[in-house]
Amino acid sequence: MTGKHAFARMCLVAAVVTAAATGCTGDGDSGDDGGPGGRAGAAPPTWQQELRVTDALQRLTKRCMNRHGFTYWEDRTLTLRESRPVRYVQDDVAWARTYGYGGPVEAKNERTRLHHPNAAYRQRLSAGRRAAFDRALDGGDDARTLSVRLPGTGTEVGKRVGGCSAEAEEALYGDPATWFRAARTATGLRALYGEDLMRDRELTAAVRAWSRCMRGAGLAHADPQAARDAIRANTARLGPARADEAFALERRTAVADARCAREADLRSVVAAREAHYVDRLRDRYGDALDTYERLQRQAYDRAVRIVPPRA
Repeated sequence: MTGKHAFARMCLVAAVVTAAATGCTGDGDSGDDGGPGGRAGAAPPTWQQELRVTDALQRLTKRCMNRHGFTYWEDRTLTLRESRPVRYVQDDVAWARTYGYGGPVEAKNERTRLHHPNAAYRQRLSAGRRAAFDRALDGGDDARTLSVRLPGTGTEVGKRVGGCSAEAEEALYGDPATWFRAARTATGLRALYGEDLMRDRELTAAVRAWSRCMRGAGLAHADPQAARDAIRANTARLGPARADEAFALERRTAVADARCAREADLRSVVAAREAHYVDRLRDRYGDALDTYERLQRQAYDRAVRIVPPRA
């Protein structure tokens, strides 16, 4: 089990970058279109800031692993521009014209995942050294496990805390338990308001305006997620042999999506309405939200002293 947990830790950064490139919520050139804690006066971190924190976690993990006598590679495969997340609202027309919905970025990430130097390095180690690598990375079987119950569902989720991964996280966020509980609570709030948000009159009106605009471009989709789902299905149907044809439609759809999102002012509407629903939960979850926001700012302030921004 130790090897499994350590390998998961080792691939975490690649997974985070992939998620950033292919996620389905929020968006912004320098901001976001809402999210837990997105109230007025407390802007959530930009995706560029989040990426820099991720890079700082990698740098700190590498330093720690080196102290333990192991080689460890940071993953900065994607450029800053490639790392731009595709979320529910995507209104960067120039980015869509180059990357569509991120198909080329996903392919690049998959190549990195399949040939990740950390995984290959670990595999070449002897059994004893591999076990030591795992202990250094995540604390091994003796690492403690944190747990928290998610809002709404009450589902208990856990996280192993130990080794260089925990050391890196503590250097940026402080107490790992405080960060874990605040983050999982704050990001889990959508379970409490997600359905209300998607039925919200202002949001549904903006989505209808987006859909009308898309029909004007010859693309019939009910909402942005439906457009992306259709593109994924088409890409899978055409397969690798017709990848160029699939990407041509992906890029055309993504460009229209971005233009229509701008025309419908969709990002601003999503940001305002999500902030409204989050604010209604502050009487119960205000402490967790405030802690989450504070530790995010703290982590970024520390990250800028550790790593430069990506080129």
